[in-house]
Amino acid sequence: MIRDFGFAEFLFILEGARWTIVLSVLAFVCGGAGGLAVALGRTSNIAPLRWLMMTYIQIFQGTPLLIQLFFVYFGLPLLGFRVDVWIALTIGLSLHASAFLGEIWRGCIEAVPLGQSEAARALGIGYISRMKDVVLPQAFRIALPATISFLVNLIKGTALAALLGLTELTRSGQLMANITFQPMQVYGAVGLVYFMICLPLTYFSARIEKRLNANR
Repeated sequence: MIRDFGFAEFLFILEGARWTIVLSVLAFVCGGAGGLAVALGRTSNIAPLRWLMMTYIQIFQGTPLLIQLFFVYFGLPLLGFRVDVWIALTIGLSLHASAFLGEIWRGCIEAVPLGQSEAARALGIGYISRMKDVVLPQAFRIALPATISFLVNLIKGTALAALLGLTELTRSGQLMANITFQPMQVYGAVGLVYFMICLPLTYFSARIEKRLNANR
């Protein structure tokens, strides 16, 4: 039965937006943990580890996100691992995020003046304490704008989850467009919700970058 796009249909789209946010948070948190490991590996003194992390980054930066999601969703069952769509999407998006965040944070770690590490080493501070207390806090400050910008792109990238059947924001819009036959109104509403989710993050990123530039 065809019906008009109204408030009830918009609420259904908002329900899908909830799962978009949850998926984005899961991917960003898990990807952030992996990204830190990648960044530390890329800045390590161990050459094989640096090459391994560089290869990992090149694979995930050089292939489309959709292919990566398909590979996880359809590939893991072939290896004997039964995963539902939530687990597959979380793994795929986290691997994707870890590669990009790892490269962002690698650059920020290397942007910290070398003298900081040398002074800490001269004081007898070990590697873990040197990174945790000296280098990473300064690198985090540099990386914050770029990290928030990547989070915005990650949120928009979760739209690909609709192709795997997850009823997130984009999939909710597809269902409503099929019911109402009013795609302009429906996808206009979907775009507006994406915009409202990403706008505060974009504004916050611009403010942080402006403040850091002023401080420099």
